[in-house]
Parts: sequence; C-alpha cells; structure tokens
Amino acid sequence: MRKLARLALVVGAVYSTLPLCAQTVGAAGGSQAPEYSDGAGNNLGFEPVGPGDLIAILVTGSPELSRSSRVTAEGKLMLPLLKEGVPVNGMTPARIAQAVSAELIKEKLLVEPIVSASVLEYRSRRVSVVGAVRMPVSFQAIGEMHLLDAIARAQGFAPDAGPEVIVSFPSDKDGEKSPLHVPIRSLLGAKDAALNIVLHGGEEIRVPEALKLFIVGNVKMPGAYPMADPDGSTVLKALALSQGALQFSAKRAYIYRLVGDSGKREEIPVELRDILHRKTPDVTLQANDILYVPDNPRTRLTATTLDRMAGFGSSVGTGMILWR
Repeated sequence: MRKLARLALVVGAVYSTLPLCAQTVGAAGGSQAPEYSDGAGNNLGFEPVGPGDLIAILVTGSPELSRSSRVTAEGKLMLPLLKEGVPVNGMTPARIAQAVSAELIKEKLLVEPIVSASVLEYRSRRVSVVGAVRMPVSFQAIGEMHLLDAIARAQGFAPDAGPEVIVSFPSDKDGEKSPLHVPIRSLLGAKDAALNIVLHGGEEIRVPEALKLFIVGNVKMPGAYPMADPDGSTVLKALALSQGALQFSAKRAYIYRLVGDSGKREEIPVELRDILHRKTPDVTLQANDILYVPDNPRTRLTATTLDRMAGFGSSVGTGMILWR
C-alpha cells in the first residue's frame, strides 16, 4: 500500500508539470488550458479560423475520432462518425474544442469527451500586397498585423509609387465594405495612428503607380517623371526635375494637355522666360501633361556666328603676328 501511495504521488507530480499544448475541454465544455502568447500580449496560433484552415482534433481515448481536417468552404469541420459537419467558421481553437465536444455528446458517441483542438495551418487569413512595391507578397495575417507591417513585408514602396495606399476588405454579413484610401505621407509620418489599421486577413493592399508628367525638348534630362506630390506640379518644379533648361531655349514653352476622353491634346502656351524672371506667376501642371521647351534657332545661330567670327578674328590676328 505504501508503494502504491508513493507511486501515485510521483505520477501526480509529473502530470502537474506537463505543459498544456492545446485547447482541451471536457464534457462540461469549459476550457481547461490558457491561450499562450508571445510575451507581448499577442496570441499566436489562436486566431479565428476560416475556410481552408487545417485543424487537428484529438479526442483522448478515441483514436478513431481524432484526425486532421480542413475547414470546408461552408465553414464546417468534417469528423468521423458525425452525421453533419461541425460549424467552426470564425471560432478560436478553444471554441472549436467546445463545439466538437458538444457535438459528440449530442450524437451520443461519448459521455464525457476530452477534446483538444489546434491549428496546423492557416489559409483563410491571406493578405496580398501588390502594385508599386519593391516585392509584391502574399502571407497569412497571424498575430497582430498592421498596415505598415504588411508594407514592410513587401520591402517598402517602389520609387514610382503614387500618393496613397488602397486597402480592400473582404465581404462580411453587412455586405461589401468600401475600400480605404490611406495617404502615404500621413501614414509614414504617423500623423494619425488610426491610418495604420489592423489586418485580420482577407485584405488586399494595392499601391497604384504615380501618374506621370512628361518633359521634353531643350532640357538637360528629358523624360517621364512620377507625380507623387499630392499637391500637383508646376512649370518650375518640372524644370527642377529635368535639371533645368539648356542654353538657347525659347522664351515660350508649351503644355500639351488631354481634352476629356477624346485622346486629343490642346496646346497651351507658357511664357517661360517671364516665369523664370518672376514677371509671371508659375503655371500649374496636371497629370499626363507634356511640357515642351523648344529651342530658339535664331539665338543659337547668332551665338554660333559670333563664335565663328571671334575664332576667325583670333586666327587672323595670330597669323599677322607670326607673319611679322
């Protein structure tokens, strides 16, 4: 009897030190295991499940009822010997264990089932980051995930990123949600903490490319430049982007702007020299505008002629000196 009592004490001490690795419930349906966290208050692996997630169910003493199964498109978990699937969509592992235990009792398969449930793989919490980012990516939103965390996983914004981020949400009971437009400048500047929204899975984060401004003609670096500034651009800003106008530029530049949806462009003259000399206010440019800075052939011809005359005069003078 003494040996049996000592053995019982040892077994009890060992059992009390075993970690609880899953959510376990008894016949009463009450949770007996806490939800573990990563030390920062973020529960890892205990987020609500959805269609496609892989769930492991363990029924103590009943291996025929224990199995791993994916949640169906209808949000149910199909288990052996149960007539119908167990609805688990939106449940945590603790609640799934309770639901399975209640269903086993309802079907009169077990009197006092001890059920544990754990998530082996998430597929329903997919978040996609696409568009003008350095590396488009898709991942599962497990743990506490914010908008900036998702952008960081995509390695940040691309150089041609537009002025805003568009977040699309999955449909819920109330129907489709309107997309959220988040200004990048305010998001990165932490002007409003509410803009760094929490992601729960199912969101699509899209970063549109910035609209372009085209600068051509007698400038140092012609090309297409993104209009990332939400305040728009001007002629002086465009010249700064293209590193300024070259020598012998004309006094007047031209803006070619689209007219409605016709695809045609109207020509708008701009007094470039007056703007540079602050005699005329700067002119606002719109997205897809073409700023053309023409060359002034008369000024170039005059300068070329003067250079040739100066070169001819210097060569003649040198020749006379040598001849003397």
